[in-house]
Amino acid sequence: MRIAFLTAPEGVEQIELTDPWQAVKDAGHEPVLVSTRPGRVQAFHHLDKADTFAVDDVVGEAPAESFDALVLPGGVANPDFLRMDEKAVSFVREFFERGRPVAAICHAPWTLVEAGVVRGRVLTSWPSLRTDIRNAGGEWVDEQVRVCDHGPNKLITSRKPDDLKAFCEAFLDVFQTAGV
Repeated sequence: MRIAFLTAPEGVEQIELTDPWQAVKDAGHEPVLVSTRPGRVQAFHHLDKADTFAVDDVVGEAPAESFDALVLPGGVANPDFLRMDEKAVSFVREFFERGRPVAAICHAPWTLVEAGVVRGRVLTSWPSLRTDIRNAGGEWVDEQVRVCDHGPNKLITSRKPDDLKAFCEAFLDVFQTAGV
């Protein structure tokens, strides 16, 4: 499977990118770093700069249909930048329209809210997003990982870096069983 990891050029929480990335590689799949600009993305450890990572594809040049699934890492700034980019929001929305599974952790559901894909869905996130999710028509729950199939695709969400092990296990299981 080819799995897109969508991040902004700056602000992704490094561990929320690297742990799922490694889980995808270990499962024998191909992770692809997609961003809104070519070059490198600057990751963070909370508010401190961490490593940079090479961008493989750029939103608008890499069609969503070329991927089997999507992972949205968090970080406070990352989804805030993404939700302000029309091409990134459309890229995310297209996975839902095509019925492809999407996994999002921590603050990443902000991008889902902007894409208009949380109405009628049950998901979790960093607790500060609960009002945004509810206002967008979603049901917010405080759970380590939540798999929602009340929509055109499977949506896997988690709250925070402490949930990464359960998040990776859940999304890999869903990606495998989704038949993609």
